[in-house]
Amino acid sequence: MPDFVSILLPFHNALNTLPDCLDSIQAQDHVHWELVAVNDHCNDGSANWLRQRALQDSRIRVLDNPGSGLVAALNHGLSACSHELVLRMDADDLMRPQRLSRQLAHFERTPDLALSATRVRLFPEETIQAGYHEYLRWQNACCSGEAIGNQIYIESPFAHPSVCFRKILVEGLGAYREGPFPEDYDLWLRLFHSGCRLEKLPEVLLDWRESPHRVSRTDPRCSREAFDRLKARYLARDRRFLAHREDFVIWGAGRKTRKRCQHLLGLGFQPKAWVDIDPGKIGNTLQNIPVIDWRELANDRNTFVLIYVGNHGAREEITGALLDLGLAWGTGFLPMT
Repeated sequence: MPDFVSILLPFHNALNTLPDCLDSIQAQDHVHWELVAVNDHCNDGSANWLRQRALQDSRIRVLDNPGSGLVAALNHGLSACSHELVLRMDADDLMRPQRLSRQLAHFERTPDLALSATRVRLFPEETIQAGYHEYLRWQNACCSGEAIGNQIYIESPFAHPSVCFRKILVEGLGAYREGPFPEDYDLWLRLFHSGCRLEKLPEVLLDWRESPHRVSRTDPRCSREAFDRLKARYLARDRRFLAHREDFVIWGAGRKTRKRCQHLLGLGFQPKAWVDIDPGKIGNTLQNIPVIDWRELANDRNTFVLIYVGNHGAREEITGALLDLGLAWGTGFLPMT
């Protein structure tokens, strides 16, 4: 097991949650760590508070973000990390005591592992809405490298503060990137497309705080359109999809589906059919492309299906139907939402 790990923690005005976060770090059963905390222009006293704690624990370093915003803070902190493995943490979350030891052991027994994530628990329970419950249910069930690869276009498969990765690999891919997209999901997609091994431990090792101020709720880079645009860009390079670029269909003929897949169509790809279960749509054409009954897929096993239906429970029903037809994850279909 690697002896040391760097913990990368950017923070902005986190005085209300940072003390509990730091307590959870200092309570780890693996004690060989450094905390690289990046002050992103705080004005609430949290940076001064942490500097005082650093005087009592030499493992803590507090840096100031020379740029502005999360991506700049992440990259500045990443460059300052001293160790091969970098573990992410956010100032409003809590580590379980075994987190470091479990993730370091994951790297030790999996030498080609690029990234280790963990299952997470959302808290406080009373603030969590149904949509986030469903997202977490999906994310916590998506653990193996195969499952992550097959479902990577549904959503970000990792809670960002749950990951630990090899610094050299992330920096070799350009580290975190600034743009009109979620910086963490963009990094996971780059790692996946580079052939890196990504896995998730089947243990809850992070308590992930829900908040109305969460970046994913407030930043336009995390909007549905931003996610759809990013996914289309990476799908357009995916060898699994490109092998069927002239022979694919899109499951879902509703207005929402057509809006979500416009980013892919705008890159020059055109399905040979839309698939739907609504008898009122079957037989029609949309954008001069026919709408067919899903059972017609049984007549052409070489067709590749992109699932753009995201209603609760529908994706599972569709994947089940495709598996019954003999199509396989990755080679026969990919869910996109």
